[in-house]
Amino acid sequence: MHRFPIAIIGAGPIGLAAAAHLVEQGEDFVVLEAGEGPGTTVREWGHVRLFSPWSYVVDGAAGRLLEREGWQTPDPDLYPTGGDLVDRYLEPLAQLPDIAPSLVTRTRVAHITRAGADKLSSSGRDDLPFELVVDGPDGRSRLRARAVIDATGTWHRPNPLGSDGLPVDGEATFDDVITRRIPDVGGADRDRYAGRSTLVIGAGHSAFNAILDLANLADSAPGTQVIWAIRGQQSGRLFGGGGNDALARRGALGAAVRDLVDTGRVRLITDFRTTGLERHNGGAVVVGTDELGVESRIGPVDEIVALTGFRPDHALSSELRVCFDPIVEATPALAPLIDPNLHSCGTVPPHGAADLAHPETGYYAVGMKSYGRAPTFLLLTGYEQVRSVVAMLVGDLEAAARVELVLPETGVCSTDALVNDVRELAPVGAGAPTPLPQVGGGCCT
Repeated sequence: MHRFPIAIIGAGPIGLAAAAHLVEQGEDFVVLEAGEGPGTTVREWGHVRLFSPWSYVVDGAAGRLLEREGWQTPDPDLYPTGGDLVDRYLEPLAQLPDIAPSLVTRTRVAHITRAGADKLSSSGRDDLPFELVVDGPDGRSRLRARAVIDATGTWHRPNPLGSDGLPVDGEATFDDVITRRIPDVGGADRDRYAGRSTLVIGAGHSAFNAILDLANLADSAPGTQVIWAIRGQQSGRLFGGGGNDALARRGALGAAVRDLVDTGRVRLITDFRTTGLERHNGGAVVVGTDELGVESRIGPVDEIVALTGFRPDHALSSELRVCFDPIVEATPALAPLIDPNLHSCGTVPPHGAADLAHPETGYYAVGMKSYGRAPTFLLLTGYEQVRSVVAMLVGDLEAAARVELVLPETGVCSTDALVNDVRELAPVGAGAPTPLPQVGGGCCT
């Protein structure tokens, strides 16, 4: 098996971090990237500023390799945009002599299987190499690997508008109105949103970013209106941990949005579950119901920014023996740590190879894809994942089991008595997160 490389799928921050750790271990690998270069997906949200500073977005092994080649570490207290992340970190990392020869771009992985064996075949399975079916500039080909680190993310599978997980009536015919990314309203997309009405749907940090950008646009473009619709009720938790968040900019996002709502610059509609879309007077009317099923309508509006999260694509691994929790579509060991039904605080305990393992020995989904449909992923989480996974693949079980990370707390828990007024909370430091009990179960437990 060791005559085959370890295959990494995806040359984003997590995939390239895995490559850096493999370099330090002296392992052969190949990185397969569907885009034109490293960080192709990140460039799609390159105008968005991260709420994590540089000190939280550079992997340890990657930083060591870069510094060895004379790379200047960015100011650790500054906040990069997605474009900064690619230009100042991912591109230099991908160009390192230890990584560049192993990076293959414009090559999309279509399927992963075991060489000569389908999912039903058990005899000697772990001794067979993986076989990856890939589509590249010269057509379809196959390559073999002794292990697979799947860092393909979830970016290309945004959730639909329906609260039942399905597209709502008419959604497929509104592609001209719906944007499923944070629009660049201060740059390339300004003309699309200036002087027009926009409905933002979603309650996460992406929605916060879009709302703030649109509100800023309204200051300079008369007639710009911002409406915000969420499924839940308004509460302190909606706006995050404020000053209690160990990531200051993450906390500030929610506090700023709360101020926009309180001052009437943004109209917030709560308890709204989208059920349909209709055309009216050249605009879009969004139909929804409240918790009791009472129907209401928003609009007509000119634009809809749908920021309702993402979901993984498990088609790649359909011929592998993989196991997913039926709720969040993460591994059964990881699921209870990130399931928002159980885990209200948004602060996920660090985890590694043991929590990411599937019945298919040697296959690991890492990064955003490992979280399934769950939110609150941080780059630091993915870096710790690949550090542990690489240690496991090279046989260093002690390092694989060791936890080398304390994640910053969000400052929000449903049991926090003070959470209804997060702006009054005094700042506190980040502490070690408390692991949650292994509750619930999955298909393989």
